[in-house]
Amino acid sequence: MDLRQREHIETVVQATAYLSPPALLAERIAHDAIIQNSWRRCVHQYGLDPSRMQEARILPQTRLREHQERIDDFARIARHGLQSLHAQVAALSYVVLLTDAQGVTVDYIGDTHSDAALRHAGLYLGAEWSESGAGTCAVGTALVTGQALTVHQADHFDATHIPLTCTAAPLFDTHGKLHAILDISALVSPQAKDSQGLALQMVRIYAAHIENANFLRAHRRDWILKLNVAPEFVDVNPEYLLALDDAGRIVGHNHRARLMLETELAGMPGATVLGQPFETLFDARLEDLGRYVYSRPSEQRLVALNRSGGLLYLSVMPPALGWQAPAAPVPVAMPAPLAALSGGDAALAQQLERAARLVDSPIHLLIQGETGSGKEFFAKALHQASARRAGPFVAVNCAAIPETLIESELFGHLPNSFSGAGSRGKRGLIQEADGGTLFLDEIGDMPRELQSRLLRVLAEGEVLPVGAARPVPVRLRVISATHHRLEQLVAEGRFREDLYYRLNGARFELPPLRERTDLDWLVRKLLQEGAGAPVTLSPAASERLRRHRWPGNLRELRNVLEYARAVCSGGYIDVHDLPDAVAGAAVPAAATAVPASADRAPDHDATAPFDPHQLPPEGMLLMQYLRASGWNLSAVARQIGISRMTLYRRMERYGIQSPNRRDGGAQA
Repeated sequence: MDLRQREHIETVVQATAYLSPPALLAERIAHDAIIQNSWRRCVHQYGLDPSRMQEARILPQTRLREHQERIDDFARIARHGLQSLHAQVAALSYVVLLTDAQGVTVDYIGDTHSDAALRHAGLYLGAEWSESGAGTCAVGTALVTGQALTVHQADHFDATHIPLTCTAAPLFDTHGKLHAILDISALVSPQAKDSQGLALQMVRIYAAHIENANFLRAHRRDWILKLNVAPEFVDVNPEYLLALDDAGRIVGHNHRARLMLETELAGMPGATVLGQPFETLFDARLEDLGRYVYSRPSEQRLVALNRSGGLLYLSVMPPALGWQAPAAPVPVAMPAPLAALSGGDAALAQQLERAARLVDSPIHLLIQGETGSGKEFFAKALHQASARRAGPFVAVNCAAIPETLIESELFGHLPNSFSGAGSRGKRGLIQEADGGTLFLDEIGDMPRELQSRLLRVLAEGEVLPVGAARPVPVRLRVISATHHRLEQLVAEGRFREDLYYRLNGARFELPPLRERTDLDWLVRKLLQEGAGAPVTLSPAASERLRRHRWPGNLRELRNVLEYARAVCSGGYIDVHDLPDAVAGAAVPAAATAVPASADRAPDHDATAPFDPHQLPPEGMLLMQYLRASGWNLSAVARQIGISRMTLYRRMERYGIQSPNRRDGGAQA
């Protein structure tokens, strides 16, 4: 503790020892009433000890994310304001903070070269600046008073913070609730508090900009009234904003409009701004609002307040109209990568036509279909048909990555950011997809705690690696896929509703193979693409393929044809060259319906003797692969495109055990 800190502690102790300091002491305590009242709250209301200096409190990542999620939509709107403000004040070494209504810093822009010093001082992401916890400070005291203010150096309650200068302004939502705080702070500054006058004006201006941007977004479906005392600025920079419902009642306002209208209503006990009819407050009729639209000169749009007679210029914005589709769609050329997916199936052709219209749209896409129905092929074709084709296509199977690793795999991590992270750090798969397409397969299996982080990537266009304080910008398109019904997962609370709507910019439903009418074309295409000498199918083998129900869809078809190619003679595939599950008699659809989950609990009788001939078709096909590989489980998993753990679960489901294990030995 240095001399300045000891003197500061003595001043705070003396100032808070009296409800009203004696005259001589008051001369020594050169702080305004807001600061002195805050000091007294710290001691008498919060029980803080001025002699106990405390380091800044930084919340852990998990707690920080909870606070960020609660204010996520507002923070996205505020982000541009933070960036613009920082561009104005960065040369003076200020940092810009956005906190929530609890004083937790949920967004931050500062100098990366001063990260260590800023984090130590609490001018950092995750710092908690409530008045009850940190004492008198700009954020905390603005939260308590609802006023814009500067807390400069020795104004702070805690002597730890007296090197800092901090200026903050409250941000209110459209119903008048204090929602957040905008703050600029610096580690060093001139001693005189008057030096921060410009900083206070800047924060007030940008706080109003952010409030107005939030207002215009929240009430885009209502009548919006822009008001100003100057006609030149009423359209471009209104001072007051009001929102009216169809009945002409006020349903929203910015903070300045609320203060103005509360003055108008001062003589009406119990009256509140929200719910007031337009005609009660203004000397104009609701049906005449059309006279105040932008097309008329602003000087002709004057309106008077009923009670005070004050004059304001008014600009009226009608509600945004819903988008209407054109009468007839304009034909579009089918890109070659998409055209290559279909041999004429009508249902698939309809999906491909929609995809052709959306290849270069900015919206994210969702592909739904049964396991093996070609979702990744569809996503790759979308990427190859788009302007992003020169960029990377990064595929991530959210169900295949262990839950303990998926966060660092997707978002990357800094060196030594968690146990086992290593000393070199790693770019995440999201960053690897920068400039291209990120394909998230089995998105329904993503852990819920990571869904909020993915939502920020989609909303902000930036990713925050594990252990990092500053996000990294990324430009990518996200295509996700699932065999689940995400709507059901949302209803069950297992998938975030806001993320679902972000991902579901457009949805494609891929038909299962058993419903497609272009099976013969698919078979010819896959045989032509396969390695080795050309092969042909006998008519009997073709008929067997048509009669099969294909529970494994395209993946199963590809594997069946690869197997048949490998065992046939003379380049001619006959019925006996097909796997037993396909070569046998056709099975009724009910017996081969695709299970709800390939990894569910076993549905066979575990006590019954194992009989491979009693297996369903997909189980018999799996047995064929296992026998052909000599029970090499790793080789089979690679061949059919699943993980070893998934293969184990499927074997367990059908009661399949390797010969060694059935004999009591270890499984190969």
